[in-house]
Amino acid sequence: MASNLPAPEGIEIQEPPTAGAWGEWNPTEDSVRPVRGKHRVAKQRGGLARSSTVLGVGVIAAVGAGGIATAQDRPQIAISLPALPDMMTGDKAQQEDADSGSATPTGERTGIIAQQSAQGVDAGEVLRNRILQQAESQQDAAEAKARAEAEDAARQAAAQEAKEKLEAAHKAEEAKTQAEAKAKEEAEAKAAAAEAAAKAEQERLAKPSGSYSLPTSAYTLTSHYGDSGSMWSSGHHTGLDFAAPTGTPAKAVAAGKITSAGWSGAYGYRIVLELPDGTEIWYCHLSSMSVTSGAVGAGDTIGRVGATGNVTGPHLHLEVRKGGSTQDPLAWLNSKGLTV
Repeated sequence: MASNLPAPEGIEIQEPPTAGAWGEWNPTEDSVRPVRGKHRVAKQRGGLARSSTVLGVGVIAAVGAGGIATAQDRPQIAISLPALPDMMTGDKAQQEDADSGSATPTGERTGIIAQQSAQGVDAGEVLRNRILQQAESQQDAAEAKARAEAEDAARQAAAQEAKEKLEAAHKAEEAKTQAEAKAKEEAEAKAAAAEAAAKAEQERLAKPSGSYSLPTSAYTLTSHYGDSGSMWSSGHHTGLDFAAPTGTPAKAVAAGKITSAGWSGAYGYRIVLELPDGTEIWYCHLSSMSVTSGAVGAGDTIGRVGATGNVTGPHLHLEVRKGGSTQDPLAWLNSKGLTV
């Protein structure tokens, strides 16, 4: 059955032979062109494959030729298709065209691999380079991460070391402060102990030994009994001088009674203490007199050291007299068990 439909663009339709020209079709080796290689099926730019195009065009051609024919009376149709661009390289496409026996030119190819092939770059080399670049990028990222972790660890280690050094310095400073405080405390304790010992010694010396006591405390012996010189009217010293600051207490050397107290010329203010055995103890150059009469006990304060009368400085001039004669005060005090 004939058809008046026009042939699709790009498709050449041959008229069927006259009646009786075909007869029964028995394909032989000579009538069938051998197929070499594999058919090339490439995708078009719209996602359609060449195989789909061939199928669609074949259907249209069959309909346009007069509908579906039987295998015995189907007319021979020559179909030529335009070449479609793909991702394959020119050499490979041409080779497959040659294998398929197609004389259709392949045309311009626009794929990435085809473009690089046109530039003389091997596709396998491109793929290998991309794999190497990706591996190198991953390695660089891993190295950067490792460096960042190492730097972070180094910063943490440095911070910890600085913290430990600061704590050690604080501990050392605290230990030094404690040591200094302890040393100062020990020094103060030693000084206080020495001061207490000195005070105790003074008190021991001033305290009566039995029924006797030193005449004063915190003193220095400056002149002894029998010293000669122009300072004394008799030509020699008749007593024992205890140099001490003005106001230092003058104490009774033993229990007795005050028989005289007042001004006495070169002796200045003088107090006379008479002991039970008749011995007189004279206290001269006093700045003041606390007891001027009556009984006193050993160690009682009866006056104060001064610088009245014929003196060169404050001191207590002590004389020991018995029966009108003077005695060595130092020897007398020692005989009573007192250490001067």
